[in-house]
Order: sequence, then C-alpha cells, then structure tokens
Amino acid sequence: MSNFPVTVERAAPADAAELGEVAAVTFPLACPPESTPADIAAFIDDVLSSARFGDYLADPDRVVLKAVADTQIVGYSLLHAADPANPDVAALIDLRPVTEISKMYVLPGHHGNGVSGALMGSALDQVRDAGRAGVWLGVNQQNARAQRFYRKHGFEIAGTKTFTVGSQLHQDYVMQRKF
Repeated sequence: MSNFPVTVERAAPADAAELGEVAAVTFPLACPPESTPADIAAFIDDVLSSARFGDYLADPDRVVLKAVADTQIVGYSLLHAADPANPDVAALIDLRPVTEISKMYVLPGHHGNGVSGALMGSALDQVRDAGRAGVWLGVNQQNARAQRFYRKHGFEIAGTKTFTVGSQLHQDYVMQRKF
C-alpha cells in the first residue's frame, strides 16, 4: 500500500502503455475462478492492450481516468458516453442519456486505501457534469466484493447479461445509478 497521496485525473495518450500494464495485472483479479489463463490473455490482448488504450484515449465518446500515486498509475476507470450497444442491456437501462463505466480497476497493492472510491467519485462527477441522466456497468455475478462497492456508491441491479472472456461466457449483473 502506498503512503503517497493519490490523485485522479484524465489520462493522456502518453499513458496508453502504462494503462495496458495496469490492466494486464488487474483484470484477472476480477475474473471468476473458472476463467482460464488463455481466455483471460485473449481478452487482455483484444480489449485491454496498450494499443486499445490508445484507441480509447482518441475516442471522443470515451474518457479514461487514471489514479496516480508517486507518478505511477495505480488504477483506472474507462467511461463510455453512449447508449448500450447490446439490445438486451439497452432494454434494462431506463436512463437516457447514459454513460457506461466500462472498466474500473486498482492494483492490488493499493486496495483498501481509497483509490477505488476516488476513482468512482471522479467518474460520477465527470458523468454528472456532462449532464448525463446516470451511469450503468456490468459486474460478474460471482464478484461479491465489487457488487458491495457499487451498491455503496448508489448502484442497483437492473438485470443480467452475458459477458465474453476469450471463449467463455460469464454471467454479469447490470447495475445502474440515477442522478
């Protein structure tokens, strides 16, 4: 755990490589136990690589927030300001306009020191300041810790969806928070 203060700020294109490294460490921690290393690696390569973060950072509909401690990125959040592309999710989310909190992860050595709360607070402020009606996210049904965290920040379960990691289908809760 860091003794350095943590700040949350908008990531820049120069952060893409470090964000990819943080994602490669943190994403497997949120996967259910039956996830295979090959499927996790495929997901990271397809969705969380440094190149993909470069794409996200260049996309005007996305915002990447980074949590920084002593000049190192220790967590991040990826926001997507668009209606849900999945028609099943779109039917569940009754907010418009809405933003998805697509990713929110913190390095394990920084759990329990307020980094996640700071990221969530900044994400919610960003979305609220943009005049959105609310936010939504997907969380694995087996990830009770994350579900508790999201409930603590005002999210409620709206339904379920499937989430593909490599060749495996996982079951997620769809949670939303209204402003």
